[in-house]
Amino acid sequence: MEAQTSSSKAKWAKATGVSRSGYYTWRKERSNRETRQKALVEMVGRIFTLGKGHYGAERVCGVIRREGGKASFSKVKRVMDEHDWISSHCKRRSQGITHSRRARGSEFKNLVKGLEITRAFQVLASDITQISTPEGSDYLCQIRDVCTNIVVGFAQQSHKTADIVLKALRSAQGRWDLPKGAIFHSDRGSQYTAKEVMKQVSACGFQLSFSDVGKPGDNPWSESFFSILKKEIIHKRPCATREEARQRVFEYIETFYNTTRAQKSLGYLSPLKYLRNRQAEYAVSVP
Repeated sequence: MEAQTSSSKAKWAKATGVSRSGYYTWRKERSNRETRQKALVEMVGRIFTLGKGHYGAERVCGVIRREGGKASFSKVKRVMDEHDWISSHCKRRSQGITHSRRARGSEFKNLVKGLEITRAFQVLASDITQISTPEGSDYLCQIRDVCTNIVVGFAQQSHKTADIVLKALRSAQGRWDLPKGAIFHSDRGSQYTAKEVMKQVSACGFQLSFSDVGKPGDNPWSESFFSILKKEIIHKRPCATREEARQRVFEYIETFYNTTRAQKSLGYLSPLKYLRNRQAEYAVSVP
């Protein structure tokens, strides 16, 4: 039946001015297009799933190219639209929750302004954000390497006090061999300008650096991380308890963000994979 149908279509094509060979060439090319389209759909679906629903078309294209494939943004976006594969990202802005009313002296220097950041652990950026739950607010303090985007330490607790920074520092020091002389950059919130925190940062061998007064944009790295984290695991599915918030943040950082999440600025590699690829160049050890 298929042969008869194909033959009749070929005759019809000839009647309309299309050669028999031209018809079969078109037919073969259509089959090839369908095969390529099916492969593209499978590839996009795989990468979207790998990204836990957080990748948009641009990031999916980047991962495909990183893997050696070819990807058209318009085609990938069309596939994602057709299959309702929508990135979790939305236009929300994370806001800082610390204040700097008491830290306006000249001793609070900004060491990163105009600095060219070229190596791992040259600058460590830290900040605190609030995660709301029906039980009340929970607070997350993170320390992230600006060059590789790796979260080297973090801590969560129900009170926004200086000891949350100390806990995050201990978390970082316990897992990473961070070099002396690294710049530890934060805003001028009371949690960071507390004497015990500044003393501990100095004891780690780090240089203290603070954003300028009224310039939260001086720490875009922390703001960006909190924005991504909340878009990807908080906004669409709020946490019912503080414990749930802590479990989800821990799982996100340890099993996805550091180890798997493709990042455009890193050539669509995860932070840990990027660091391992350049470990010798940066002269650092990876746990």
